[in-house]
Amino acid sequence: MRGRIRIGDDQVVELAEMFRLMSDPTRLKIILACLDAPAAVGEMAERLGISASLVSHHLRLLRAARLLQADRRGRQVFYAVQDEHIRSMLSDMVDHVAEVDAEAEAAAP
Repeated sequence: MRGRIRIGDDQVVELAEMFRLMSDPTRLKIILACLDAPAAVGEMAERLGISASLVSHHLRLLRAARLLQADRRGRQVFYAVQDEHIRSMLSDMVDHVAEVDAEAEAAAP
């Protein structure tokens, strides 16, 4: 079992801001789209069915919070979840949600 987590007030504010950003379904979909492999704005816009300008707006916020990182390749910019802590936390949460759904399906008549 882990010990008590101790962080400063500034870090609590930063953590709360990260969770606030991830609480928006569109931003969470963008982060998840970048979880397995880097993705470009146009690809995300097409996959999510939203405009490239809206994706770009959300990407600015997510990059500022260090949830995503950008990598320019020629004329395109690819976005990815580079931080292993973020990657691990989101992967675990996705697994948790899928597990709960599987248990509910198994319990249904």
